[in-house]
Amino acid sequence: MSRVEITATEEDRYVQLQSLALDYAREGDTKGLEKMLRYGMPINLGTHKGDTLLMLATYNGCVDTTSILIQKGANIDQKNQRGQTPLEGACFKGKLPIVKLLVENGATIDKNAIIYASIFGHKDIVYYLTKQGVDGSRSKVFGVFIDIVVAISFKIKTLFKTKDTI
Repeated sequence: MSRVEITATEEDRYVQLQSLALDYAREGDTKGLEKMLRYGMPINLGTHKGDTLLMLATYNGCVDTTSILIQKGANIDQKNQRGQTPLEGACFKGKLPIVKLLVENGATIDKNAIIYASIFGHKDIVYYLTKQGVDGSRSKVFGVFIDIVVAISFKIKTLFKTKDTI
């Protein structure tokens, strides 16, 4: 089998298209992304940090884009270089509709998800995950039980009306 050589121009164009697909996922441009996937863009395309199309969509709260990526077979539990899954990213950002969508479609729920939600005061997500069977009652963050962490984080978040930034 002979190798097909591509030109530098063609390679640059492919890099541009990959970047465009990643932007579509971040911005929730479901139609644009869907078209790119239909023409062969890899469903589990990721950034240099390992953030996949699904991770970017979930992290930014793009419900429709997340749904399409799941339907088309994106790896729902693929971790980035930090070892975080799309579910953990959604828990960190406080995106309950995304959390529900991921869980309903088989995302693996581990204690990290509930820890992220609790640290950043997303008590609605903590309660949802608890109802899904995650036992965070014995989990600790910095030596403190989860229920206390979520209560304190939520109170601080409410008092200072802070946004989650890191």
